[in-house]
Amino acid sequence: MQSKMASLRALLLALFITAFVVDQSFVEANFPKSMYINWGAHHSSFAGNGEDLQLVLDQTSGSAVKSKRSFLFGSIEMLIKLVPGNSAGTVTAYYVSSTGDKHDEIDFEFLGNVSGQPYIVHTNIYTQGNGSREQQFYLWFDPTADFHNYTIHWNPTEVVWYIDNLPIRVFRNYENEGIAFPNKQGMRVQASLWNADNWATRGGLEKIDWNGAPFIARFRRFRARACKWDGPVSINQCATKSPANWWTSPRFGQLSSSQIGQMNWVRQNFMIYDYCKDTKRFKGQIPPECFKQQF
Repeated sequence: MQSKMASLRALLLALFITAFVVDQSFVEANFPKSMYINWGAHHSSFAGNGEDLQLVLDQTSGSAVKSKRSFLFGSIEMLIKLVPGNSAGTVTAYYVSSTGDKHDEIDFEFLGNVSGQPYIVHTNIYTQGNGSREQQFYLWFDPTADFHNYTIHWNPTEVVWYIDNLPIRVFRNYENEGIAFPNKQGMRVQASLWNADNWATRGGLEKIDWNGAPFIARFRRFRARACKWDGPVSINQCATKSPANWWTSPRFGQLSSSQIGQMNWVRQNFMIYDYCKDTKRFKGQIPPECFKQQF
């Protein structure tokens, strides 16, 4: 563990030089202006001049927010401070999604645990309604002690999941080889806190201890630096290579060698599940993207 922490300190120092560098002209996405509470409104709230959001779960309800606009490509950021203490059975979700049976979706889900046990970061991607592409990680910090940055970066070439500017996962576009990619549906940004004690912690063995309610997840500084979805015309408009569509720049088409090193460090030390290695689950029929280079 000490060697891992020493490596982490060296890695974080390197981030000041090699971190994910983008145009910093953020689209200011004040929560009340850009999102609405779509369930659990009776005990969730915006605060801090619209920069802060609090989602609550108790025995009456969970809660959730959804962006007023949909997006196709760009960078979606959120600072999140997860439910502290015994969070077993709870799930805090942060994701982008379209609607319908053939929907696309890119997920961060944070699976709660009993006190003293680590959160699990559950990532997934749906294309045309098909998911089952889970990868899971432990975190290398306490996500309940402070806010941390979780970013979904999404362009016509790849989807990248970032935690505090460290890439943890990549899903590349192999649509020309028959593998679906989320590039034709606008997706809304969503966040929620809900009761998932039928599966979230140790496969549902650990249930929510309602004596610890209310459970609170805190969100801050939502930023959507992304292409606004205006219907099917946006499929080409948002993918066109231009200075305005900064996400189409060649430097965002593939991780740099230093970013690949950062991601390999995360995956080698903290990854606990990869659907591509679950031969029993897929009865030997591993999904085709698992045989493609992703980064």
